Amino acid sequence: MNYWPLLGIAVIVAGFALRFNPVPVVVVAALASGLLSGLSVGQLLALLGSSFESSRMLLMFVLTLPAIGLLERAGLREHAQRWIGRLHGLTLARLLIGYLLLRQLLAMLGLTGVAGAAQTVRPLLAPMGEAAAEKILPGFGDADRDELRAIAAATDNVGRFFGEDVFVAMGAVLLIQAFYAQHGIELTPLSIALWALPVAVVAFVVQSLRVWRYQRRLQRRAAGARGEAH
Repeated sequence: MNYWPLLGIAVIVAGFALRFNPVPVVVVAALASGLLSGLSVGQLLALLGSSFESSRMLLMFVLTLPAIGLLERAGLREHAQRWIGRLHGLTLARLLIGYLLLRQLLAMLGLTGVAGAAQTVRPLLAPMGEAAAEKILPGFGDADRDELRAIAAATDNVGRFFGEDVFVAMGAVLLIQAFYAQHGIELTPLSIALWALPVAVVAFVVQSLRVWRYQRRLQRRAAGARGEAH
């Protein structure tokens, strides 16, 4: 057995340990493993091209990023913040919980690619959340922004993760069905989706409470700052 191709794993470990960019590290590791296994450069390029072409979701993600970058360069984040600043009735909790509900409902319909961290949270939801938080706490610092961005990303993740299992044709549901079938338990995708529905409801309630508690914490800090000023 040829163990030389395993050096690609060492390349990945060393690259991550030295905090290099993950993308070139993985590409270099793949090239090293391929060359050490006896593949030619042409075969490696053909393999990478076919793998990239078969990953349609990855292709969509790669094409989405430049468009988002151009929108941000044109001031998308600033426009979103100003828009939220003019909506006095839209609080931080209402914004995040409303997005959580929309994200979960779309995931239940199998539309997991409609929203996401790259295409929605970073350019839209996080700046809108920051503007809503600044209306509560004017002295909103950098550490607070990082925490709010993490909460916005977690809201998106919870909505998708617990919503997609309700869609019967989702790969995760079929994976669960295959796992139980291997152990002699026969389940239909519909029964798995029905059992996932109450779990999705509980996840929605728990994340909504977390968002509401975060807003309450900001309100208490703002009240304390006003008390110290007086």
